[in-house]
Amino acid sequence: MSTTKILNKKSIDFLEKYLNNPSPTGYEWEGQKIWMDYLRPYVDTFITDTYGTAVGVINPDAKYKVVIEGHSDEISWYVNYITDDGLIYVIRNGGSDHQIAPSKWVDIHTDKGIVKGIFGWPAIHTRNSSKEEPPKLDNIFIDIGAKDKKEVEKMGVHVGCVITYPDTFQILNGNKFVCRAIDNRAGGFMIAEVARLLHENKKELPFGLYITNSVQEEIGLRGAEMITQTIKPNVAIVTDVCHDTTTPMIEKKTQGHTEIGAGPVISYAPAVQNKLRERIIKTAESNKIPFQRMASSRYTGTDTDAFAYSNGGVASALISLPLRYMHTTVETVHQDDVENVIKLIYETLLTIKEGETFSYFE
Repeated sequence: MSTTKILNKKSIDFLEKYLNNPSPTGYEWEGQKIWMDYLRPYVDTFITDTYGTAVGVINPDAKYKVVIEGHSDEISWYVNYITDDGLIYVIRNGGSDHQIAPSKWVDIHTDKGIVKGIFGWPAIHTRNSSKEEPPKLDNIFIDIGAKDKKEVEKMGVHVGCVITYPDTFQILNGNKFVCRAIDNRAGGFMIAEVARLLHENKKELPFGLYITNSVQEEIGLRGAEMITQTIKPNVAIVTDVCHDTTTPMIEKKTQGHTEIGAGPVISYAPAVQNKLRERIIKTAESNKIPFQRMASSRYTGTDTDAFAYSNGGVASALISLPLRYMHTTVETVHQDDVENVIKLIYETLLTIKEGETFSYFE
């Protein structure tokens, strides 16, 4: 299967629509509907749960179950406090970056629809250069053009409204995908493409495949924690993003060396089941798929951890997509890596046999 032919116009159009749609943590369902509509021709049925995780299932009656998983939520803000002057202070919903906020447009989601706003910042002329205040959670604020608190509330904005950035999908230099929320709607996109390829190539799997798009990863892997109890899988292959560490101000002695364009990143961590990881590495080598390695210390910080430590232990592994500028509005990935992650998951699935335990003692 040639990597150059994996993504087509329909794929890219779906990726753009899916990325542009806001799906903040706790409010993922509209994005999940877009994802499910795309996936529907390639699966037998769907599972959804109370908090919005969506799972496309192939071979739902099979006893042996394999999960491929990404997460659907994006970082965002909540309205936390409205001043008498009509300015809005925020708290995080996920790991939103306070330093990129000043001068950014925002969308405030209200019962009356989207209210536009801007993160204001004092002009350079008015600041004391000897005591420059960096952007912090307690000094960034949103201006929606209201003269006072009463007008803010009349516009439908209240404490608890969720706030996203409106930045949309772009392609940089022909092969770099740029957007907010690539972390990790790229994961949902890639597992959907795996399902499409299995369908188009008429592959019959000897197990149930659960294409899982979890919610609430950004606040502690919560969606995966819930859905794994429902699915009770035997194997889980998770995909998320990791850092490209080749740009300025990143210390490789701490972060390791991984870069966009050099292939999927395969993780080493206690939660990563070694025999499953080695299966993935052998699959990459035998299919000439470039890959990189990453050591993750005590935990991966991804949904891999939630699957691995559930249901008495689930053989789990992580295949990451290297990404620049994580948790900003210009997250950047390389198309070649996207296609190679898809190919690596697809080819790995074709090696898994029904009933495999990946036990160290067999």
